[in-house]
Amino acid sequence: MISFTPLKTLQNVEFRNLLTGRFFIVLAFRMLATLLGWWVYQLTKDPFSIGLIGLSEVIPAVSCALYAGHVIDMNEKKRLLLICNYAYVFLIGLLLIPAFFNVEMHFNGHEITYFIYGVIFFTGIARAFIGPIVPSMIPKIVKKENLPNAVTLNQATFLISSVCGHAAGGLLIGYFGVKYTLIVIISLIFIASLFFWQLKQQHSEYKKEEVNVVESMREGISYIFKTKEILGALCLDMFAVLFGGAVAMIPVFATDILDAGAEGFGLLNAASDIGSMCIITLLAIVPLRKNQGKILLVVVAGFGLCIIGFGLSKLYWLSFIFLVMSGMLDGISVVIRGTIVQLKTPDHIRGRVLSVNSIFIMSSNEMGQFESGLMAKLLGVVRSVVFGGSMTVLVAILVASTNPKLRKMNY
Repeated sequence: MISFTPLKTLQNVEFRNLLTGRFFIVLAFRMLATLLGWWVYQLTKDPFSIGLIGLSEVIPAVSCALYAGHVIDMNEKKRLLLICNYAYVFLIGLLLIPAFFNVEMHFNGHEITYFIYGVIFFTGIARAFIGPIVPSMIPKIVKKENLPNAVTLNQATFLISSVCGHAAGGLLIGYFGVKYTLIVIISLIFIASLFFWQLKQQHSEYKKEEVNVVESMREGISYIFKTKEILGALCLDMFAVLFGGAVAMIPVFATDILDAGAEGFGLLNAASDIGSMCIITLLAIVPLRKNQGKILLVVVAGFGLCIIGFGLSKLYWLSFIFLVMSGMLDGISVVIRGTIVQLKTPDHIRGRVLSVNSIFIMSSNEMGQFESGLMAKLLGVVRSVVFGGSMTVLVAILVASTNPKLRKMNY
């Protein structure tokens, strides 16, 4: 019998350290995403420039992801996590140069924007590794019967930090500006490393074996394509978020359509995460007991409808409600998808499977950001968001009709 007692899982000190470290690092990442979207749009006044932030990160992240999965499975995970953590401290620290010295060094807006894209390119490499490491460590820290609950708590931690990061990012930008917000972000990533140092080492099961890199990566991909429940869930996530990435255009809506300012932008940016946090907290207490596959398909379609509503809204409070509702529906899908991937994946291949999973996630989020920027340039901001929401609904219908194993999935 699977246990869904959150407090029992949180009694594990190592698991608490992992979640706390993740809280601080995700808090920093969300603040950074909020800051970069706002900063670049203020520099260029071009929605497409926001989309290029995502493209700058996703190209190296996706390119390195399969190899990252091999490295994670073959090496000690704690050391890799700390290396990635401090790489982020260094790379984001480079952004302090244009933030503090743009006047002295005579940077113009486009030069700063290109510099930002360059730094984000290298953070994409680090992200290819750090993304799968934390979830791959969880099954070695908690007991199998507590794994679904650990996945839920992990997602709840992610979403709480996302809400705080988005909101705090907007508020800090509004009151203290870009430069001091960057200092806070770097400090939070360093604090995260202090908790990661407390983790036990997790050595590879392949330590004494000679493993071919290409065969190792192929094994991860092959496993996903053979496991239709995982493949369906990941495809659903990738294409739904790819087309439903309205969040990327929030700086434009906040500035030009809703006239919300930096503070309103931060809260609007956090709205979907607020909804996700509320529903995931509820799911930790009252879990989904059956028909998880059908529920996943329904909530993704509902997510698309909320994105359409957001695109058509001209009122701040109504836009906020649509984003909160989209977050609630997405929160349900996140828990279901995460649990399917963890329960269906053996330990020896977990890093590679989660790296492929990270490709789907990064492709959907960052490519979704690029797609939103491109479509906004071609169709206009409002029409591009409505188009994306409509395509999300269509994706849910197509997956439901072509993947019976996912549709019938129970755990």
